[in-house]
Amino acid sequence: MPCERKPMRYGHSEGHTDVCFDDEGKCVVTCGSDGDVRIWESLDDDDPKSINVGEKVYSVALKNGKLVTAVSNNTVQIHTFPEGDPDGILTRFTTNANHVTFNSSGSRVAAGSSDFIVKIVEVVDSSQQKTLRGHDAPILSVALDPSDEFLASSSCDGSVTVWSIESQVRGLMVTLQVISDCIVCAVMMLLILYYYRQKHEKGFTVCGMAWHPSGGRIAYTDTEGCLGLLEGVPSSSSTVQSTKVTKETHDYDDLFDEDDDRGLDEGMSDSRSPVKKPIMEEDDDDDDLMPATGRPRNRGSFLDDDDNSQGMSCVKLDGVPEEDGSSAILPAVGPAVSRPVYEGPMPTQPQRAFQPGSTPVHLMHRFMVWNSVGIVRGYNDDQDNAIDVEFHDTAIHHAMHLTNTLGHTMADLSQEAVLLACEGTEELASKIQCLHFSCWDTHKDWIVDLPKGEDVRTLCLGQGWAAVATSALMVRLFSVGGVQKEIFSLPGAVVCMAGHGEQLLIVYHRGTGFDGDQALGIQLLQLGHKRRQVIHGEPLPLSRKSYLAWMGFTEEGTPCCIDSEGVVRMLNRTLGNMWTPVCNTRDSCKSKSDHYWVVGVHENPQQLRCIPCKGARYPPTLPRPAVAVLPFNLPYCQTTTEKGQMEEQYWRSVLFQNHYGFLSSSGYEIDSEGQSRAEKEQQELLMKMFALSCKLEREFRCVELAEIMTHSVVTLAIRYASRSRRMALAQRLSELALEKASQIQEEEQEEEEPAYQRLICSSFEEMKLLLNFVFQEYLINIFKLQVSGAGKSSSSPAGQPRTTNVLDSMTMSNRKPAPLGSTSKQGKAPVLKPLAPKPKSKTQATLLQMSASKGNSKKLEDSQSEAEKVKPAPAATPPASAENIENRKPKTGFQLWLEENRKSILADSPDFEEMDVIKEGMGRFRTLSAEERLNWTERAKGDSDPKKRKREDEEGQVDEQTESDEGRTKKKKPLDTSAKLSAFAFNKE
Repeated sequence: MPCERKPMRYGHSEGHTDVCFDDEGKCVVTCGSDGDVRIWESLDDDDPKSINVGEKVYSVALKNGKLVTAVSNNTVQIHTFPEGDPDGILTRFTTNANHVTFNSSGSRVAAGSSDFIVKIVEVVDSSQQKTLRGHDAPILSVALDPSDEFLASSSCDGSVTVWSIESQVRGLMVTLQVISDCIVCAVMMLLILYYYRQKHEKGFTVCGMAWHPSGGRIAYTDTEGCLGLLEGVPSSSSTVQSTKVTKETHDYDDLFDEDDDRGLDEGMSDSRSPVKKPIMEEDDDDDDLMPATGRPRNRGSFLDDDDNSQGMSCVKLDGVPEEDGSSAILPAVGPAVSRPVYEGPMPTQPQRAFQPGSTPVHLMHRFMVWNSVGIVRGYNDDQDNAIDVEFHDTAIHHAMHLTNTLGHTMADLSQEAVLLACEGTEELASKIQCLHFSCWDTHKDWIVDLPKGEDVRTLCLGQGWAAVATSALMVRLFSVGGVQKEIFSLPGAVVCMAGHGEQLLIVYHRGTGFDGDQALGIQLLQLGHKRRQVIHGEPLPLSRKSYLAWMGFTEEGTPCCIDSEGVVRMLNRTLGNMWTPVCNTRDSCKSKSDHYWVVGVHENPQQLRCIPCKGARYPPTLPRPAVAVLPFNLPYCQTTTEKGQMEEQYWRSVLFQNHYGFLSSSGYEIDSEGQSRAEKEQQELLMKMFALSCKLEREFRCVELAEIMTHSVVTLAIRYASRSRRMALAQRLSELALEKASQIQEEEQEEEEPAYQRLICSSFEEMKLLLNFVFQEYLINIFKLQVSGAGKSSSSPAGQPRTTNVLDSMTMSNRKPAPLGSTSKQGKAPVLKPLAPKPKSKTQATLLQMSASKGNSKKLEDSQSEAEKVKPAPAATPPASAENIENRKPKTGFQLWLEENRKSILADSPDFEEMDVIKEGMGRFRTLSAEERLNWTERAKGDSDPKKRKREDEEGQVDEQTESDEGRTKKKKPLDTSAKLSAFAFNKE
């Protein structure tokens, strides 16, 4: 029995409309492009209730008193029903959502939008979302099955996809060109279930359709804003009977008209879904499966369900009411003969080429590029087709408005030019257009046509050059003025490119990825005077089942990439050009549907500049989105502990400091102060980790940390270890410091000989002074132990103030470290800098001299006996052995020079302490010419002769007596402790 069609009536203004029923089927709810949702008691209701929910409403769904609408601000909103009070936003898209629907229980809402994405949102908790990607065209309709296991979606390219909701995996996909103009999935189900059709009474397009909850009625709307109703539609029981009768008669020709015949022929001849010959026998060879070259003889052979056809078969649907003891059946495509099933890894669809910093091309208002120089926006609507160029710094150039007559879809922006490109058509070739606004002549733009059949895929600008990657797997280089330069081929289809200075970064497909992973390769080229390839097509690391979302350079020129999971990776040049993860933007998102759209990366200061996108992946062009700054955080273990935090901070500082070396080697000026601050921060962190390891009694770890310290910081570590009474650790660190000093000498000698001629005094001389200090601490500790053992209070020798932790200044303590033997300037801690290296032979000779064991044991016994003698009077210092040792010890040229110039240094700075005098002397000694320093060294060698030394001492006895006691003490004290320290350092037993 044919259904009855009610006359259509006006519902909304002209435009897209949608319709749905309430839970009980008592009223019809419609929406339209006028922004209103109207509630109709019946088709004859002349005064429906109206609720305004936005500027335009594209779709509406109603369940359990919740009214969900898809409005023109790219959001899916929820209102109460029938009051119409706003109840929040369920989700957002980058463009308008075209269709929304509830599941059978009303707990979930599915929505599809024009950005090719389908989202499934929990009504109670909108943060619980699932996103389905895979369509190649805007989504037009979505539908959920009654069991909540599958979702069907259709797009405007005529494809229908069935998804598994739980695994978010795409299953069956059918392309039906016959019904490519249909908008709602229900239309297709109507064609399949009832093998008849109803045409619109005026021939308008039907854009909305809804079933009555009890069945038997269908409400529909058209693009003119009218509402219609079909009554007497067969119920589910009659559906089964109709299906059985139809299968017996095999009469399907009434389903299609002549226009559909042509569409069917075109659809079946589509290369993506070829028609195969029927399988006649199970043992046929695979060669029998040949594509059909013509249309089927009749549609019965296409839709038949018999043993000789690979067509429609009947499947049982769960959740459909049963009335005659059997389940409702629907025709479905399935093979008649079972074949072996491939169970291996499935290939991944390769991602398309894109322009970093741009939003999708299908958007009418979009960002063509957003980088550190400026913003390029594209507009393509009914009113205008133009391009706006805006600069962050207006001193570079003023804003520009360009008419997009060529239909450019790609752009890049630098401080020299704007580069635009468009794909070709059947009539026109793909074009490249450059606006060279920094040009000094009157012709500031140029256009190049690519060869026929070759299209631009991606482009970029550098310093004085432009690069374009094409569909012919080639990269074409141009000068910024338009001169064609080198051309080279790529091993795979390009994904994106980026330029910075003389660097060109190219990402392409290395091969086919599997199980959702992309197989990408990367090349890094230097396009300066010395052209070379830095990265030779190595694999680009991405997160599992993700794709590349952004690729470019930091502001300082380090390659950086971001995948769809929000993981940011930077190239580590000091680790063999490996990629280090430095941030995960998903950690800063409040909801699973939120994302951050990156627009820039900075290493100094450490900033990730991006735009927060609520419920979407891309920001809208208007109003101008605000830029947020995210911090970097390397994924180290146990970052909640003090040790883990300092380790993460140290290695992050090292990684983000690598650009200084690269820029310096490339001839660029660098921020020396910033580099010094970074190095100071690193050494402070190492010293803090060293102190923490000492506190935990991890001395082996302390040595490991000292190995990556600078030479000057190792001296601080030695002092800290000695003051902590860890003499074994201090001894090992002293040996390590000597090795570092020797390495410094060798490196400087290998680099250039003039460096050695400029600096005579070696780092080994500084180490001897440091060893003096360590042995002083050792004697003080022995003396304290002896005094405490005798039952007396422990105190340091006279003139020796209480020493404190060397890290007090780092931890903002009020205590300040004071050098041993000082009486003023307590805030200054001695920091010894390495002096000029001496020839290796001299260093070895000094090492042999210090390591000589003759008389060492006796010296140690003498020092201990002296300590025993002064036990009743702690303030006394044994002077006898110091004079003998000083007389026997040869002096260096610097020491001899310092003895004669000490008075002048103290006259200029009377408040100087001993260490200050030494440092000032070192500075003045370096300013002498090479010949003068050599003379002082020769004089020191002459002074080492005992006879000559004795004679000069007798001649200068009067001068020696005129010196003050304080000056004599300051001069002899380091020499005394140095000799004793040598005995301790090499004869611990």
